[in-house]
Amino acid sequence: MTDLSPAYHYQVIARALGVIDDEGPALTLEDLAAKMRMSPAHFQRVFSQWVGVSPKRYQQYLTLGHARRLLSERHTVLAAAHETGLSGGGRLHDLFLTWEAMSPGDYARGGEGLEIRWGWFESPFGPALVMATEKGICGMGFADETGAEAAMEDLVGRWPKAAFVEDPVAIRPMVDAAFGGSPAALHLIGAPFQIKVWEALLSIPTGHVTTYADIAGAIGHPTAHRAVGTAVGRNPISFLIPCHRALRRDGGLGGYHWGLPRKRAMLAWEAARTGM
Repeated sequence: MTDLSPAYHYQVIARALGVIDDEGPALTLEDLAAKMRMSPAHFQRVFSQWVGVSPKRYQQYLTLGHARRLLSERHTVLAAAHETGLSGGGRLHDLFLTWEAMSPGDYARGGEGLEIRWGWFESPFGPALVMATEKGICGMGFADETGAEAAMEDLVGRWPKAAFVEDPVAIRPMVDAAFGGSPAALHLIGAPFQIKVWEALLSIPTGHVTTYADIAGAIGHPTAHRAVGTAVGRNPISFLIPCHRALRRDGGLGGYHWGLPRKRAMLAWEAARTGM
């Protein structure tokens, strides 16, 4: 693996995130580089190749203050977004040629009769476990926090009666499209309420955020904040269905199924690419 690979970049970023978490965002470039056991120039080059901005700017994107600025300046109220067509401007929303949901009856049967192919892939956020049916990507998880075995158990356990086949070659075109910005397809496999929540998440444009309360209102259940939070946490297609864009009303990050460092990294990565 060369030092230009996305996985290498992410491992550097992940270690830097840990240092920033422990010591705060006021670290200098020299301090961070020394803790990464790199020269400042090499660290800045690797860092900037991954995110497109300087380490200092990226540190600003990782702070709670940035989340709160997003909420005040680029807060997507989903009902208004639907009415004004704002959701059509989201890169991820436009990314998918189609998305299709499994019927409630099929979901209740635990995926019985469904063949799901899977494989491990490099991603901008560490090792990614991706699963797909013939209709599209149905699962994505990240192993840095949980480990590979736990990530596999997590996704397999969602559809216990499906047939799982390791076949990364077959699904690589979908994965390359999804991470590379080309049209792809999703296959949403969940209960009806969950799918409503995930559909609402898909309408949040890149560089915007929303709150659990807004999602509840957008799907017609304005008092179901807690149930919405649970459905967001059960999103099986992490990053592509952007549950990382759901924040608490006070601007706090809330939870994230694959670890808060992933959520911060995803929001910062998107911020760097949208020039915020």
